[in-house]
Amino acid sequence: MKILFKKLSLRAESRSLKKQFIFTFLILSCMLSFAQEKQQDSTKTEKLDEVLVKAVRVEATSPITHTNVTKKELAKRNLGQDIPVLLNYLPSVVTTTDAGAGVGYTGIRVRGINAQSTNVTINGIPYNDAESLGTFWVNLGDFASSVESLQLQRGVGTSTNGSGAFGASINVLTDAVSKESNGEISNSFGSYNTRKHTIKFSTGLLNDHIEIAGRLSNISSDGYIDRARTDLKSYFLQGSYIDDNTLIKAITFGGKEVTYQAWNGIDAQTLKEDRTFNPSGIYTDADGNTRFYDNEVDNYNQDHYQLHWNQRYNNRWSTNIGLNYTYGRGYFEQYREDEDFADYDLTPLEIGGETVETTDLIRRRWLDNDFYVINANANYKNNEVDIIFGSSYSFYDGDHFGEIIWAEFASNSEIRDRYYEGNGKKTDLSFFTKATYRLNDKVSLYGDLQMRLVDYKTSGLTSDRVPFNVDENYNFFNPKAGITYTLNTNNSLYFSYARANREPNRSDFENNATVKPEQLNDFELGWRHNTQKFRLNVNGYYMLYNEQLVLTGQIDTTGDPIRTNNGDSYRLGIEVDAAVAITNKFSVQPNFTISSNKNKQTFESVNGELLNLGKTDISFSPEFIAANAFVFQPKEGFQVSLLSKFVGEQFMGNTENPDSKLESYFVNDLNITYEWNTKSIFESVVFSGLVNNIFNEKYVSNGYFGSFDFADDTSPTGTTTGYFAGFYPQATTNFLVGVTLKF
Repeated sequence: MKILFKKLSLRAESRSLKKQFIFTFLILSCMLSFAQEKQQDSTKTEKLDEVLVKAVRVEATSPITHTNVTKKELAKRNLGQDIPVLLNYLPSVVTTTDAGAGVGYTGIRVRGINAQSTNVTINGIPYNDAESLGTFWVNLGDFASSVESLQLQRGVGTSTNGSGAFGASINVLTDAVSKESNGEISNSFGSYNTRKHTIKFSTGLLNDHIEIAGRLSNISSDGYIDRARTDLKSYFLQGSYIDDNTLIKAITFGGKEVTYQAWNGIDAQTLKEDRTFNPSGIYTDADGNTRFYDNEVDNYNQDHYQLHWNQRYNNRWSTNIGLNYTYGRGYFEQYREDEDFADYDLTPLEIGGETVETTDLIRRRWLDNDFYVINANANYKNNEVDIIFGSSYSFYDGDHFGEIIWAEFASNSEIRDRYYEGNGKKTDLSFFTKATYRLNDKVSLYGDLQMRLVDYKTSGLTSDRVPFNVDENYNFFNPKAGITYTLNTNNSLYFSYARANREPNRSDFENNATVKPEQLNDFELGWRHNTQKFRLNVNGYYMLYNEQLVLTGQIDTTGDPIRTNNGDSYRLGIEVDAAVAITNKFSVQPNFTISSNKNKQTFESVNGELLNLGKTDISFSPEFIAANAFVFQPKEGFQVSLLSKFVGEQFMGNTENPDSKLESYFVNDLNITYEWNTKSIFESVVFSGLVNNIFNEKYVSNGYFGSFDFADDTSPTGTTTGYFAGFYPQATTNFLVGVTLKF
């Protein structure tokens, strides 16, 4: 009865929050309607589509280090690989993929900072998972086909919505409203049985005001790694109303992914002998034969519903309201051998006079969550000042539970029993004001103040059936300031300071109940040079951390990285990004990053003794990263690009143990695109080709590392420390080819 009352109470609380959500929206709607009556001015000053992300983006002259990527740039290599892989050649970026070929579970690190510390928004709506703080692009297959543009900010960046950026942020703007009707049919095929099929359409503006557009996609791949197959189904649909001063967009998008698990990696010996081996799903049958369970998969659905209302009242005032509801549900399935009954709250059995306390079984660990967001922004600007007032509120409610769907010995279990059950609730409320003030023709000042209030509560059990009760509140104040000095029409200098605070994630609390939030002071100094034939950006950064949650090198049972506070640490580096037009047909686009990433003091237990290792490298933080593109365009619509990427050696742990080292690698891709203007049934036909890793480099871009102690009578302390490492090998030479029919 107590459990029933508790569930009813939680449901009532959820309903109350939903009512608050709707009530707040109605109040803001009334306020904006009143303001619209007071102001009438049809002067068009900027694209209303861009207002969706104006609050979280920065301008080209802002003292924030950033890179913009357009739809056209993404399309050249959009043959089925995920967005992180498409961003691989941006400055300070390192990408990886579990399945080895860029499809399925992929990851991105910027300046050595992983996904849990990278803020991602879609149309200004937070996309990071509220509890894990991670970003799972696998749930949005082929999303690049619905992206109008994106901006990668390195460092703390500008104030954003959702979990704070702690080294990088990616804000995505989805497809703009199309004035003309159009359609696309796109198909691509490649190595490892990789296929991508996409259909897109837009009605264009009907009666000059209404557009309906959409996309359906299916991506599948067997993966480079054994059995690392992926099946991604996704959709995108938007209805828009637009006039000179109003844009209203209703958007829904989402996807279903079924991905065979490949997050266990392989050891060093297996890497040498059989680098595509996948240990996931391995078990021994009754005859002693080694087999692999055929459904060791991650199976997840995620649907997003967004409503945006952009309003321009005159050439000075504009507002934006954004609403979001995200529904996610799914599980990962595993075959487990010789599991203890006690771990699943099962009773031992008596069979033939013997006590049975273990069983082979198949289990599913479920997530079922709801995520609500409301954003409200107002923008005022004139010739001297550009001010944005913003606020964001989100509420997350997530259930975690486990089921046994088959067991050799079922004991007292019944169908749909939950052997563990827990819940997490998180609210996130933030307010910010940011302004750019043009002091004169040479100097502009930038200021940004954000207050963020976070409340996180959990109840129930973890997947290991351990009580898990967190009740934490965080109040973060994040100030930012900068200055841009324009030397002349081609050169400018900038300097900025930004403060960031960030809460721990769910796994951090599971691994350490006393985990602390992390703080960052980020200093950026840059020079921008831009002419018609030569562009150069040089940026120096110093990121000073307190209690940074660094990757320990270890992973949990779902392949997620484990983090820990590490006291004081820093990242000091210089980034150089250039584009040079050698001739009208040939250009070079190099970039590189040189950095020093250090824990100021590191302690490790070795053979039973605690050692102070002093200053050590931060895990997964290479000192040198470089990329380059040789681009040859002999005629309009035909382009050949040689893309190169070098990533220096890095450690997977924080102790500089040689066994934890990932060797440096140098990989080259060849990309060819040709657009044929047919002037017949189709407006044009686009042929695309991509050969990845053309020199067949056998490299590893990610892995894990840890230690364990075992009893040893020969050791003075009676204990000896051993180490283990796992590696995720990436694909050797492979290809993708595609054809897009535009009409």
